[in-house]
Amino acid sequence: MDLSVLSKFDPWRSRLCTCPPKLTLNPYTGCDHGCVYCYASGYIVNFSNCRPKKDLIRRLTRETAKLNGEIVSISNSSDPYPNMEAETRLTRNCLEVLTRNNCRIQVVTKSDLVVRDIDLLTKAPSTVALTITTDDDELAKTIEPHVPSPSERLKAVEKLIQSGLSVSVRIDPIIPFINDDPEHLVKEVACLGVKHITSSTYKVRLDNWKRLSAVLPCIVRRLKPLYFEKGERLSDYFYLPRDLRFRLMERIRLLTDKYGIKFGTCREGLAELNTGVCDGSWLFKEHYNTFL
Repeated sequence: MDLSVLSKFDPWRSRLCTCPPKLTLNPYTGCDHGCVYCYASGYIVNFSNCRPKKDLIRRLTRETAKLNGEIVSISNSSDPYPNMEAETRLTRNCLEVLTRNNCRIQVVTKSDLVVRDIDLLTKAPSTVALTITTDDDELAKTIEPHVPSPSERLKAVEKLIQSGLSVSVRIDPIIPFINDDPEHLVKEVACLGVKHITSSTYKVRLDNWKRLSAVLPCIVRRLKPLYFEKGERLSDYFYLPRDLRFRLMERIRLLTDKYGIKFGTCREGLAELNTGVCDGSWLFKEHYNTFL
C-alpha cells in the first residue's frame, strides 16, 4: 500500500523489535507531556511544541479504504492524547474513521482521556496500552510533569476493563534507583484485571539525559557509570549492561508469573523472557468472536 499518514511500524526492521507487523498512526507531531526520559524528543524536531497533523482526517479517510485487517497502533512517537486533545478531538476523529474500516486498533497512551473514547473503541477490535511508569504520584510529578497522575491512570484502567476492553500496562521505562521495584504496581493492575504487562529499561539519549540530570542529579550520578562505563551502545542509545537489564526484566517477569499476567519486554534483546507478544497484541484474540 502507498500510505502517508499510516506507515509501517519499525520500517528499519530493528533486530531489537519483536512486535508483529502493524501500521502506526501519529495524529500529532511532538508531545506536551514533558516526560524527562522521553526518547522521541531526540529525533523529532521541536518535540515539546505539540502540533496536530495537517489535513489528517481527509488523508486518513482516503487511506483507510485500503485496510485489510491490519493492526493500527496509535501512537508510537507522539502520545495520541496530549493535553490539547481535550479541545482538538483529533484522535477521537481518527478513531471515528478507523472504526468504520477493516482494522484492529491499538491505543498506546499515558493519558486517562482515553476513557472519553470508550464508545468508539468498543465498536471495533481494540486494545489499550496505558503507560504507568510508577504508582507514586509525587515521583510521577517529577519525571512526567504534565501527565495525568498514576492514580488517575489506574482509574482509567478500571473503567476501560469494565467496558469490556482488553487493557495492557506498560511499566516503562524502568530506571534503576527510581522505579525498579514495581511489585505493588504489578499486583494492583493484576487486581484490576490487566492481563499483560510490557516493560523496558531506560535508554539514554543525550537530550533525555540532560533532562533527567536536571530533576534528579543525585540519581544520575549513580547511573552514569552503569550507562557510560559498564553499559553498551545499541541503535544510537546507551543501554544498561545486559546482565543488569536481564535482572531488572526478569524480576518483572517473575512478578507477572506470580500474579497471573503475561509479560513482554520492549527492545531489550531479551525475547526469551516474553510470555506473550511483546506489545500485548495477543489480546485481540480474546475478543475476536465479538466482531465476527
